[in-house]
Amino acid sequence: MTTQKRVGMKIKRLRTDRPMSQEALAQKAGISREYVARLEGGHHDPSLSTLMKLAKALKVKVGELLE
Repeated sequence: MTTQKRVGMKIKRLRTDRPMSQEALAQKAGISREYVARLEGGHHDPSLSTLMKLAKALKVKVGELLE
């Protein structure tokens, strides 16, 4: 499994465990819902700054997104 897919699956699992919609996560992280969907689908490799925004919105450490 690629890193992109693994990170995307982790983001989706953390989001749905909250429970939080893609739209809500996007708003909290300051990114678009479409980008969240592409990340969760493993279609993009997020930058460190995006990972930091997502981690803050999900209330986890950046490292947890990469596990």
